[in-house]
Amino acid sequence: MAEAVAQLQKGLDLLGGLPEAPWRRQHELDLQVALVPALTGKKGYSAFEVAEAIARARVLAQHDRPEYLVPLLSSQFAFHLVRSEHKLALSIAEDIEEIGERRNDVVTQSLGLCAKGWACWYLGEFVAARTLLEQSHDLAGPAHRVVGGELSDPYAMTLVQLAATLAHLGYIDRARSRMKEALSEARRLGHAHTLADVLSLAFAVNAITGSPEMHRHAEELLALSTEHAFPLFSGFATTHRGFSLTVLGQAQEGLPLLTQGLAAVRANGAVLGTPALLTGLAVAHVMLGQAVDGLKCLAEAAQIIETTEERVFEAALHRVRGELFNATGNQTAAEQSYHQALAIAARQSAKVLELGAATSLARLWRDQGKRTEARDLLAPIYDWFTEGFDTRILKEAEALLDELA
Repeated sequence: MAEAVAQLQKGLDLLGGLPEAPWRRQHELDLQVALVPALTGKKGYSAFEVAEAIARARVLAQHDRPEYLVPLLSSQFAFHLVRSEHKLALSIAEDIEEIGERRNDVVTQSLGLCAKGWACWYLGEFVAARTLLEQSHDLAGPAHRVVGGELSDPYAMTLVQLAATLAHLGYIDRARSRMKEALSEARRLGHAHTLADVLSLAFAVNAITGSPEMHRHAEELLALSTEHAFPLFSGFATTHRGFSLTVLGQAQEGLPLLTQGLAAVRANGAVLGTPALLTGLAVAHVMLGQAVDGLKCLAEAAQIIETTEERVFEAALHRVRGELFNATGNQTAAEQSYHQALAIAARQSAKVLELGAATSLARLWRDQGKRTEARDLLAPIYDWFTEGFDTRILKEAEALLDELA
């Protein structure tokens, strides 16, 4: 990517010394359109240099080459999404879909539907996200491939985003199946940035379901992003590695990696995912008995959620806050946080997060001697599930129900 940026910039510099003419504008547009994904790979989706390149290319495309407009809009969507400007990203996705409908172009329409699904997922609108992503998948299928100016393969990204959505909704086996399809597709393409994108989102599926593949995917993403100098993915991979170690009970080793990775993500201009990263950091603090630091992380995460409306892991934040209060002996505050987590997860139809919150609250009630109430809360949520019984979260709920019986 660094070499590509250098060559493209050299071409733009040479054009700058040539007389103004239509052919010069066309050459500049070709170079600018190629520069956008190269800069994105080198700097990250949310870098200001990327925004400047997109803006210049859009000015040129509107006058001379309208066929470049859709991939440039796609890049602009990604820029705003990674900066957690989700409503703005959603409006750009709607523009892409509208262009596809106007041109009777199913591939462009599929791209717009997929982008809308992404935005809805981060907004915590999982039912809507699933509908949009499945429409995108069914409309274009494998024909939905990289169009000039896009950095990652749209078909593979649709599959992995659908996997993350299904995981939230509680369809765990289907989520894992889609995730495997996405990883297989990315590896088959041999396209480094697509694989990095897929691995990054696959980690979310693993984290939701408690998959043992979490650590392996984090290590692969870290190696890949280091090899190709992808700064944003390197930051995310470092946090993923830190969180996977924390989940394995090695919070002492995981905490510095979480801190380091979060700093790298923010240095890249990204806001996307930071509430989840801060919540993961709070988990490490809880395990190490550092309640004050944990509460600070959660307060910061909650502020970002309210500012950006990125509610994808909002229920998890309240559950972790409950665990922190419970660990410090404040059972009243813990119960309140668990109830908040339950209410948010139920509103979002996020069955996995609802089950996690119910398990935590049922444990608290068990310890208070309210065993019947605990079972009456947990049993109907657990009984809703029809798949994924080998995952940690369902095993924990099942073991608690057996104990309460």
